[in-house]
Amino acid sequence: MTQTQLWITFAIIAGLTMLTRFITFIIFPAGSQPPKAIIYLGSVLPTAAMGLIIVFALRNTPVLTYPYAIPEVIASLSIVIIHYWKRNTILSILVGTVIYMFLIQSVF
Repeated sequence: MTQTQLWITFAIIAGLTMLTRFITFIIFPAGSQPPKAIIYLGSVLPTAAMGLIIVFALRNTPVLTYPYAIPEVIASLSIVIIHYWKRNTILSILVGTVIYMFLIQSVF
């Protein structure tokens, strides 16, 4: 790609990103109530996305061979416990990741 093509690509991507950010304010102006379907999707999609992430992360976990998914189970349980205790998503993910990496590299 030439330098001009790179700048054109960058400008298009930046413009489309700005458009997707601003279009919600055009479709749903301040003071108006969003449609019930949008409110419903806003309430169910976060949970569905978390479920999808869990399935994606654990889909190739070997449960019939050593270490029998023990590190994944311990890390997942630690995430749940920390999240219910502190209600802090970043802390939960960070602690779960550290525990998982420690278990994989040092214990199993």
